[in-house]
Amino acid sequence: MVLSRFWLTIFISSIVFIVVSLFTANTYTIDSVLNGKKDDPVLVSEKYIDELPAFIKDSIQKAPDQTMIINRDTLNADSTYVYKNKTVKIFSGLQKSDGLLPTCKSTLVDLILPLIAYLAFFCGLMELLIISGASGKLAKGLSPVFVKVFPSIPKNHPSISYMTLNFAANFLGLDSAATPFGLKAMESLQEINPDKDKASDAQIMFMCLHASGLTLIATSIIGYRAAANATNPADVMLPCIITSFIGTIAAFLIVGIKQKINFKSASLLIGLMGLIAAIVGLLMYVNHLDLIGKNYFTSNLSGLILLAIIAFTLIFSFLNEQKFKDANTTVFDTFVVGANNGVKTGVTIFPYVLGMLVAISLFRNSGLFEIISDGIGFIFSNLGVSKEITNALPVAMLRPFSSAGSRGFLIDSMNTFGADSLTARLSSIFQCSAESTFYVIAVYFGSVNIKNTRYALGTMLLVDLICVITAIFVATWFF
Repeated sequence: MVLSRFWLTIFISSIVFIVVSLFTANTYTIDSVLNGKKDDPVLVSEKYIDELPAFIKDSIQKAPDQTMIINRDTLNADSTYVYKNKTVKIFSGLQKSDGLLPTCKSTLVDLILPLIAYLAFFCGLMELLIISGASGKLAKGLSPVFVKVFPSIPKNHPSISYMTLNFAANFLGLDSAATPFGLKAMESLQEINPDKDKASDAQIMFMCLHASGLTLIATSIIGYRAAANATNPADVMLPCIITSFIGTIAAFLIVGIKQKINFKSASLLIGLMGLIAAIVGLLMYVNHLDLIGKNYFTSNLSGLILLAIIAFTLIFSFLNEQKFKDANTTVFDTFVVGANNGVKTGVTIFPYVLGMLVAISLFRNSGLFEIISDGIGFIFSNLGVSKEITNALPVAMLRPFSSAGSRGFLIDSMNTFGADSLTARLSSIFQCSAESTFYVIAVYFGSVNIKNTRYALGTMLLVDLICVITAIFVATWFF
């Protein structure tokens, strides 16, 4: 219910702002909201040619194609004047986001269809793990820790293995595998949820831990920095790990206190200390590598782990083929059944994702987000916060709403301020330190038709804020 109200608030406020802008701003067009595409020139004004300064008018009329570009400086976008049908259209800069209608198209073509493909493949693998008995063994081994974190989950429940694979995939930067494993975990948790319309304690804990985004290998961030010619593309890896780890601990403590979890449990403490030791060990190992070694490590380890998971699943399944015969099926048929379930899940979540992304598109394209972002930046700058930090805040603000949108701001910050600037490095840490909260809620809760998310949204946004504050301190400390 909280999510529905928030979605409705964004939608209505954006539409109201658009309508008001139409009657108060001469430079505003409804076409940019509905049909504008990312990186298209932004139409800022349309005037009769006689309304322009004389030197611009003369230059346009003398131009062969009656188009003129004025390059102002290196930090600002060019202004383009296009003369046609007695009027001059003035473009400046590139549109930072898609319009409403292109968002509908890209949600299906660029997001849902690839997601359905990933879901089909990994849900097929998950079905093999279930029938072969591998998921049961994994759940049995981890039950002593998980029953403390998720006290409402029965011992050895299948959801434990699904959640473990989801956390591991996130940790290793395997986004394509993390979502299918996570959706399977939500479905499994929904089976033991007494109120099917309301998120259970276990589902909220899982969602908050997942969204906190504990990551070891920020492969995509390193790739963006390498493309922007950063001196050391992997130098943000340690700050990313530290920030995401603090966010994960914060999520666990906040939800754990709310759910009255026993933090003094020996198995829980052992598991937590083991995780901390593993992260510290990995940090120490990565930190001693040189530049080439770090880049090689980050670019290859996650891929090798993914191949290992696939190979293990197939080999273990064929070694336990008798279990498939006992279930009156085959390894291939089991994979097909799981893949079919993955496709159905993808179709189910499509309307939830579409609704959320369309609302976000309106919010961004209406100009309301920019006004709020500029206002927050103004407040922070007057509080004495460094301009290098305030310039990175748009990434932090947009990250909970849209990964693609915040990624656009990240790339822009590297192009504008330089890949090795504090702004670009802080933007990189913002980008990898947490999930896209509203997208994650729409996908995961939508997949099991949960209407009331209870305190999940508030907690996840609070964790996002903690990650932002932590990122600022860590980036300042490192760089």
